[in-house]
Amino acid sequence: MNEAAVVLVRSVISFGSLLIFARMLGKQQVSQITFFDYILGITIGSIAANLTTDLTSRSWTHWVGLAAWALMVFFLQKVTLKWRKASIYLDEEPVIVIMNGKIMEDVMHKLRYQISDLQEQLREAGTFDINEVEYAILERDGKLSVLKKSQYLPVTAEDLKITTPYKGLGTELIYDGEVVEQNLTFVNHDRHWLDNQLQAFGYQSPSQVFLAVLAPTGDLFIDGYRDNLKKYVDISDYNGLR
Repeated sequence: MNEAAVVLVRSVISFGSLLIFARMLGKQQVSQITFFDYILGITIGSIAANLTTDLTSRSWTHWVGLAAWALMVFFLQKVTLKWRKASIYLDEEPVIVIMNGKIMEDVMHKLRYQISDLQEQLREAGTFDINEVEYAILERDGKLSVLKKSQYLPVTAEDLKITTPYKGLGTELIYDGEVVEQNLTFVNHDRHWLDNQLQAFGYQSPSQVFLAVLAPTGDLFIDGYRDNLKKYVDISDYNGLR
């Protein structure tokens, strides 16, 4: 029973420490994670796990190690932001693997990047014909950015000289049955207007609505808790889900 209590206390300490250090390190660890960042994350997580369950040693030693690793990562982030050479050495740079439609074999050999990997990532980027590719850049996080040749690019409204309306972001007016009053005020509307809109869609109160979003164009999207679909589309081939 005492061991369980110790593990519980250590878990709270470890969880709180990770939360603080994660906030301190920011989003770089997730948004543009490199292989080195991945290793650092695993190491910090392993230290936190030992802090929680390793009862053969004192907890403060693990916490010092956890704090030291987090501070070293924080310091490394500051160095790479200020010193370009350090950033290139640690995180490397994006590398062109296809240039002007030609595969850069020497670059791929240097990166130990196989042609099968290239083809797979091209397919993931929506390109199944390598003849369509003008440039392909292997980013620092291992993802492949693809620029197709001009004749294979989709036609845009600008190409056709068509004027399009401003899209922008929609504003949530109802979220999970609750009216977001500040957003309603922001779009210069009141509850009376919202109630009229809901009634036009067949809803008697906001509690019947799962989500309501007002687009910049003035169009209102409303999704209720009951969809009243006459026919459900089933894409599963497993009978147990039906």
